[in-house]
Amino acid sequence: MVFVYLKYITQLNTVISYLHTALERRFSLSLDISEIFKPLLVDRIIFNLINKGIVSEEDIEKNSNYCYLKPMSLRKVTQAFDEYLQKTVMHRQLHRKVSYRHLIRLECYKLVKDLLAEQEYQPFKLWW
Repeated sequence: MVFVYLKYITQLNTVISYLHTALERRFSLSLDISEIFKPLLVDRIIFNLINKGIVSEEDIEKNSNYCYLKPMSLRKVTQAFDEYLQKTVMHRQLHRKVSYRHLIRLECYKLVKDLLAEQEYQPFKLWW
């Protein structure tokens, strides 16, 4: 999901990153930005799905070498993720509500400004 914002909405090159190793076919910058939002989005969604019983141990396909979500469970998680991205919070600088999806985009814009030496990058911090 983050890849879409980096490639099509910003001028950022997705294979150049700060934290992850840059590989030709790996979107390392997307992985960097996802690290910022994991505690805010992914952890909350996963715990919510488990606590409500929407996803359980039976939804996981296990083998000695891997552990995957079954296709139906993957749809549930993907749907919950998409719904969560649509939730809004009051942005402290814009003074209006923005979706979590828009927060990711704003973080990408902050990187662009830093790369263009317009404004020093300040990492995203929760304010609510």
